[in-house]
Amino acid sequence: MPTDELTPPYPRSTTILDVRPDKYRHHKGDGDMWPLTWAADGHLYGAAGDNLGSPMNFWRIEGDPPGWLFLVDNHPVDVRKYCRIPPAHPELGIKPAGLLSLEGRLYFAVEAMNYGEHPPFNRQRNIHGWIITSDDHGHSWNREATPTGFFEDRLSSCHFLQFGRDYAGARDEYVYAYFPCANDGHSYWENGDGILLGRVPRDRILRREAWEFCCDIRKADRPGWSRDDARAVPVFRYPLMTGENHVAYNAGLKRYLMGNYAFYDPQTRRPRPLHQLPYPQAAYPSQLTLFEAPEPWGPWALFYRDDNWGMYGGYQPNFPTKWMSADGREVVMVSSGTYDDYNFTTQRLTLVTAD
Repeated sequence: MPTDELTPPYPRSTTILDVRPDKYRHHKGDGDMWPLTWAADGHLYGAAGDNLGSPMNFWRIEGDPPGWLFLVDNHPVDVRKYCRIPPAHPELGIKPAGLLSLEGRLYFAVEAMNYGEHPPFNRQRNIHGWIITSDDHGHSWNREATPTGFFEDRLSSCHFLQFGRDYAGARDEYVYAYFPCANDGHSYWENGDGILLGRVPRDRILRREAWEFCCDIRKADRPGWSRDDARAVPVFRYPLMTGENHVAYNAGLKRYLMGNYAFYDPQTRRPRPLHQLPYPQAAYPSQLTLFEAPEPWGPWALFYRDDNWGMYGGYQPNFPTKWMSADGREVVMVSSGTYDDYNFTTQRLTLVTAD
């Protein structure tokens, strides 16, 4: 059981016993968030927030980690248009959420957000989200693939579950996605309360009525599903300490890996969102927690914890499947962070397993 608000309410993993991080972190470019997918052409593709003077850009990553970044499209969405939809931030209100490569097409989940409206616990709120698509690896986009209100409220931030190259090795005929949520019915970029899980037949991703959501996890082998998103229940809960997380399947270990982050006040040892105060006062440390599970819905187990992650608070850890070893024990964590780590940051991790 948790002993305080900074203790994850999950048991220790019996599959991954330890993590040995490489002593060096490598940095490329600038910007943050970096959702990633392994596309049909063999490249990793990623999107960055606050990049090259724009709230969102789209990149191709070539080579081994740390990789080389090549700008594909710095206007995947008309920022001037969509940042003008209240209450989105008028200049920085568009951010990347999730990416998926499937049968040669890229699905890019976009989110509209603001920078807090409920002091004193200000958080960066996700307002609504939608999906745009590309059939030429990001050189052009169908910006009208779905309406901008495709996902709303606690579903506003859509993060696709990653399998192998172009979704190879997927568990079934569904595409799965995670949605960070909070107890108040909203979605936040930092310090939320849990994560919802949705799925959709792979040939109907752009049909909102085809999506269904996990509504019962009491039976780990047969969870319940409903098209009524009001019935959705979190498949992961860490109150006030849940981030806007990415999940990837580690085929070598046959485990789903999720990196989680949250910010806290080192004096009080209580959750404290990054956007509570303006810069530079808002340089809070963050906690990194890594979890694994045998199924997309859990049950989750903790295999790593760092209460002083990054230089000035790291966030949004991600494990690209392209950079996992065949046995699953060598992975690369991509992340970003405040100030010195505000870029495409990579670090190799060795996972020590039970066998």
